[in-house]
Amino acid sequence: MTKPVIAIVGRPNVGKSTIFNRIVGERVSIVEDIPGVTRDRIYSSADWLTHEFNIIDTGGIEIGDEPFLEQIRGQAEIAIREADVIIFMTNGREGVTLADEQVAKILYKTKKPVVLAVNKVDNPDMREMIYDFYSLGFGEPFPISGSHGLGLGDLLDECAKHFPKEDEDQYSEETIKFSLIGRPNVGKSSLVNAFLGQDRVIVSDIAGTTRDAIDTPYTYDGQEYVIIDTAGMRKKGKVYESTEKYSVLRALRAIERSDVVLVVLNGEEGIQEQDKKIAGYAHEAGKAVIIVVNKWDAVEKDEKTMNHYTQQIREHFLYLHYAPIIFVSAKTKQRVHQILSIVQRVSENHAMRIQSSILNEVIEDSVARNPAPSDKGKRLRIYYTTQVAVKPPTFVTFVNDPELMHFSYERFLENRIRETFDFEGTPIRLIARARD
Repeated sequence: MTKPVIAIVGRPNVGKSTIFNRIVGERVSIVEDIPGVTRDRIYSSADWLTHEFNIIDTGGIEIGDEPFLEQIRGQAEIAIREADVIIFMTNGREGVTLADEQVAKILYKTKKPVVLAVNKVDNPDMREMIYDFYSLGFGEPFPISGSHGLGLGDLLDECAKHFPKEDEDQYSEETIKFSLIGRPNVGKSSLVNAFLGQDRVIVSDIAGTTRDAIDTPYTYDGQEYVIIDTAGMRKKGKVYESTEKYSVLRALRAIERSDVVLVVLNGEEGIQEQDKKIAGYAHEAGKAVIIVVNKWDAVEKDEKTMNHYTQQIREHFLYLHYAPIIFVSAKTKQRVHQILSIVQRVSENHAMRIQSSILNEVIEDSVARNPAPSDKGKRLRIYYTTQVAVKPPTFVTFVNDPELMHFSYERFLENRIRETFDFEGTPIRLIARARD
């Protein structure tokens, strides 16, 4: 299921980034007391009570011809179009300004739910300042304080009332959904067409031709698939054409809906920093991952080239040590249909369950071979391990003290689980909990 999207919108310097950071729970957005400092949308995932959602921080909307203002306005308008719910942020200390009224005029046209937040109401004595904001025409204003974290619960409760109702997945449980993500012009659409044997999506040498995520149901060798092609993700600051600014959020939504994610690299251009950032989205989402090196036909090579390229990938993508690598050419269709068999295998691994008795035998044997190191005279003791979830496979280990589970020993146990069971292509998560 795709997560609802909240966009925080307002004129500059009303505290949007501070509220964004409060909701996300970490300092993701730059916070500085200079109007217009947030010049691009910033995305993150967050949760409130039982609700998970994506949230967008935007640069302030402002009318004028000062530097960056046109781009900031465009960024915010796109965030508005992508959002399910809009938080309209204002500044209670300054009252309703002409700029607030101009932002309101933009929001009137969206036909999206708008929740009006009045920021910088730092104590109950200041609540009277919110009444002027009824004049903006968005109903009850919600007084909040970004600096003190006050009022955010009521604000998010109101946002949650407007979240779209979850629809049942239109595809069967047996259907494997996989997406292709990567920088523009790495050949994602060409790969989709190579799978299908027809020009299902537009293919062009112009970077960024694919604007939206496209679902393509497909059956191969008796297995049903849904191929999700996405717009290429570009580095921030390099894209100004409005239709392409959707790409990151669209790709994140495609990743959420996928069982398996194909991270597509351009074999001609080599590994770039943006490739690592893009792949990180799939890893953090806990999806099964395959690294696909496309345009391999155009690479000058000898018998060592593939091994050398594989080594480079492993060095640059350390966190994807579990991901299989395949070298293909969408143009010549070299190895293209091998991808689907790998997709099926890693999808099965992603959903695999391990019997607790067998799992505990492996853990006990691992501890016997390599006992946990002691810390200040206290040694980690592992009592019991069980699998609690799939997609990705998640294991809870009950121990005497979770603080004693050093990350290096956790990695050792993960490697032992991987050596014993075939978890190729999928991340696995190991959680240490104190035994009650």
